[in-house]
Amino acid sequence: MMKRKSLKTFLTALGLTLTLYSPAFAGNYTVVSGDSLYKIGTVFNTTSSNLMASNNIAGSNIYPGQVLKVPCETYTVKSGDSLYLIAKKYGISLYDLRKANNKWNDTLYIGQVLNVPKTNSNVGTSAVNPVIKYTAADLDLLARLVTAEAQDQPYNAQVAVAAVVINRVKSSQFPNTISSVIYEKSNGYYQFCPVSNGWINKPATETSKKAAKEALSGVDASKGALYYFDDSATNKWIWSRPMTARIGNMIYVK
Repeated sequence: MMKRKSLKTFLTALGLTLTLYSPAFAGNYTVVSGDSLYKIGTVFNTTSSNLMASNNIAGSNIYPGQVLKVPCETYTVKSGDSLYLIAKKYGISLYDLRKANNKWNDTLYIGQVLNVPKTNSNVGTSAVNPVIKYTAADLDLLARLVTAEAQDQPYNAQVAVAAVVINRVKSSQFPNTISSVIYEKSNGYYQFCPVSNGWINKPATETSKKAAKEALSGVDASKGALYYFDDSATNKWIWSRPMTARIGNMIYVK
């Protein structure tokens, strides 16, 4: 076997450069239900094979609660910090910071160590530090839903409609993308009426686009709601849900 020095000399003679690179696996990530090495690798800008090697994993099977070493910077929380300010400091999205730490509430304590991933999320989108990842097509679809559902309602009601979709994306009870949430079916029926009646295909208004962007930036006028309906609804189940907000004719519930 060649010694490293001899190998380097040999490669140099061939006009090649030997690069010995080992990513810094400085952070710890706790696996949650639904995770895979591929998904975790996407969050931390690495590969499944790198994760397997750094964690001495023979196969791709992982389990909830398992702690993995991941390549990222770490940040120790100080007095006055918030997730938003930390994300802004490192130039990453609030969603990426949350996902890297499985942190979906805003509670922090001094001395807490957070993973800070290096990603290039949401390039070309216009929301600052969006709370979830999205594409231009996602933004257009979300704005069209807002137009169809709340075009005649106050602006805050439109922001709240968009926020409900975002809250579903963030919730483990629903799909994890804007399009899959909006086009989700339950018992053979679409979750949102505009998808069923075709109104979802109507162009979005400029106001709805603005409302969608505001919700994507973290404004939640629905106050954490997962459902909305207008006050003429007669469904007893939906009225039985805990109400979080009422804006115009729109009711928002968990």
